[in-house]
Amino acid sequence: MGPFLLTFVYFIAAIVVVAVGLVIFELITTKYKDWHEIEAGNTAVALSIGGKIIGICLILAFSIYHSSDVLDTVIWGGYGVVLQLIAYYIFDFLTRRFSVEQKLHEGVIAVGIVSMCVSIGLGFVVGASIT
Repeated sequence: MGPFLLTFVYFIAAIVVVAVGLVIFELITTKYKDWHEIEAGNTAVALSIGGKIIGICLILAFSIYHSSDVLDTVIWGGYGVVLQLIAYYIFDFLTRRFSVEQKLHEGVIAVGIVSMCVSIGLGFVVGASIT
């Protein structure tokens, strides 16, 4: 497969992995609709979702750097989504004084920023572990 076609295949795979990951995340973790919140101007939710997108894409990028197999990249992306979910629950557990989900829904930007950083940081750690 030529480099242009392979790039397009990775591009499509990344879109699918991110889209499916975001749908799963919204179904499992939130009592509100992420995209409705973003449309309404909720910056905290936008930061949180943006961090998840970047975190998943970082894992995909590291996978592409270390593998020439599109299927491996999709599998790593799926694994990244699962780890993002685990990180979300750990983050929520560690902030027992408040609900991350509720604070995001309320538009607390500080919580959105920390949530974004957790997702991006996790993306780097998982990505760096790919060999």
